Amino acid sequence: MIGHGAPVAAFKSAFAGDRPHHAWLLTGPQGLGKALFAQAAATWLLAGKPHGAAFAGGDGTPAAAMIAAGSHPDFRRLVRTEDDKGKQRAAIRIDEVRALQPLFRQTPSIADWRVVIVDSADEMNVQSANALLKNLEEPPQQTLFFLISHTPGRLLPTIRSRCRALRFARLTDAEVDTLLADAAPSLDDEDRAALVRMADGAPGRALRFAESGVAALAEQLSELADSPPEAAAGRALALARSLAGKGNSARYDAFLDLAPAMLAQAARTRNGPALARTLSDWEAATALAGSAIGLSLDPQSVAFDLARKIAGLARVD
Repeated sequence: MIGHGAPVAAFKSAFAGDRPHHAWLLTGPQGLGKALFAQAAATWLLAGKPHGAAFAGGDGTPAAAMIAAGSHPDFRRLVRTEDDKGKQRAAIRIDEVRALQPLFRQTPSIADWRVVIVDSADEMNVQSANALLKNLEEPPQQTLFFLISHTPGRLLPTIRSRCRALRFARLTDAEVDTLLADAAPSLDDEDRAALVRMADGAPGRALRFAESGVAALAEQLSELADSPPEAAAGRALALARSLAGKGNSARYDAFLDLAPAMLAQAARTRNGPALARTLSDWEAATALAGSAIGLSLDPQSVAFDLARKIAGLARVD
């Protein structure tokens, strides 16, 4: 765990006092390592709370091996499943929550605790959220819940009230750089520096695009943002064409993340009409990028629309 000493300390302190809360809400922007924390904490707990820095004592234990293999009888991960066509469903369904109930009707099998990770709680629909709420209101003995949430304001207030919140902060650029150097040692200095800037303190975002040539893409977007009006449309179209096609899916995915992020960063330095216009473009870009894959929108059309918004950053009036 890099950069999350406060949540680690708070969680371990709760167990040191033998007064752990039964449900923990892990909040913060996507890509900070909340799921990594939940699995590391679960491993440490199911391994018997061994001594060691952070959760390191759980590494290399039988519990760690079984969790990694998906075979630990006292561990469950609640996620969106796939339909009959192999496509990921839009939400965590009530059927997935109901499938947990046999686990709760028996005592832990090989550990002192049972652990359920909900990744992410934001993806539950109303029915599944209410079904899980019943377990949080009447928690099974020796059972711990980790609810991962990127936007906790969207959760049912009754769910939030049953949880102890752990807020995860953005990492520093130096911490992201250290993590990337360890996780993706093949990156050259230019790509790693571009990924650090793109991460905005969330290393998970950078790791998603570590192999997609994001440095060159980021440079293209920076040039587009500085384009004179007479050249903007042509450059936006050229970029959109370069992102279309199956062979460019990784770069296109990176672009869908990078374009709204660039607009958000630009908004932080503006005021007055320029700020209002950039915020409007950011909202539209975020909505478009967020729906592009799920709605199977034409990549070239989406990329052109987003690229035109980036080109609009050259306007400062």
